[in-house]
Amino acid sequence: MKLASLKEGRDGSLVVVSRDLRRVCSAEGVAPTLQAALDNWDDCERALQALYQQLNRGDHNDTFAFDPHSCAAPLPRAYQWADGSAYVSHIELVRKARGAEMPPSFWTDPLMYQGMSDGFLGPCDDIELADEAWGIDFEGEVAVITSDVPMGTAERQALSHVRLLMLVNDVSLRNLIPGELAKGFGFFQSKPATACSPVAVTPDELGRHWQNGRVHHRLRVRLNDKLFGEPHAGTDMTFGFDRLIAHASLSRRLGAGTIIGSGTVSNRDETTGCCCIAERRTREVIDTGSASTPFMQFGDRVHMEMLDEQGLSIFGTIEQQLVPYKGPGA
Repeated sequence: MKLASLKEGRDGSLVVVSRDLRRVCSAEGVAPTLQAALDNWDDCERALQALYQQLNRGDHNDTFAFDPHSCAAPLPRAYQWADGSAYVSHIELVRKARGAEMPPSFWTDPLMYQGMSDGFLGPCDDIELADEAWGIDFEGEVAVITSDVPMGTAERQALSHVRLLMLVNDVSLRNLIPGELAKGFGFFQSKPATACSPVAVTPDELGRHWQNGRVHHRLRVRLNDKLFGEPHAGTDMTFGFDRLIAHASLSRRLGAGTIIGSGTVSNRDETTGCCCIAERRTREVIDTGSASTPFMQFGDRVHMEMLDEQGLSIFGTIEQQLVPYKGPGA
């Protein structure tokens, strides 16, 4: 099934979305919010599925048109947001451009950081930031939303905790990252609010394209209406979501509604393009000695979408514009 949250209060209002992303019905009688549904999934899943089937058959009497602009993130705020870096070839490429050695452990132990989770951006919300000099970049990723995950969950059990999947735009401020990492304490200012696709889907919606903890579809990214990249999310993903969930839960439990990201989708095949500007700049440095693609400028628009075999959008589109932040009270 496909679920979304309309903009209402801090946690949104849960709705069920038809498979073709055309019609919507309220899920208020089952759960008021997605977090409430996740907290009580065993009780809510069957009722939500029934609404979804009615919607797809055209049997529901109270539906309305789906409008992604009215959507918040599926989880407007979450208890945890942990982003991995599962496409290790992407890390290898970035390090190569700056002449840094690749530690062997990067191929065996996932990288992960804990990001801002108290306010995700909706799929059509502006990216508001104060300074272009920060090196503003988008990052196209796949993410999962989990059920309660016990501490120490093994890889072989991890995928049973995946409740939903979605896309994310994990915005990065590239020119702030080096200074933060040099302090030896990780990201903070360099990782502002992340945006999510309008719709989150259960794994069965992907059919055979959900295998081995990986989504086997291409992620299409456009910058100012020009194709920037279309790498395959299931190719070159060193660590599947089973490994990422196991890694995240090694020393802590993960509460229902935890979001875990894949990191920037990336393929070794250069012809597939890139899901972030930094990777394109890195390839330019390797090929020509200097980067020519600028980071985002105010007014730039980014689109992210994943299509099925029939060319239909699975999660809906992330469509955002970068605008200047005017400051508190503006």
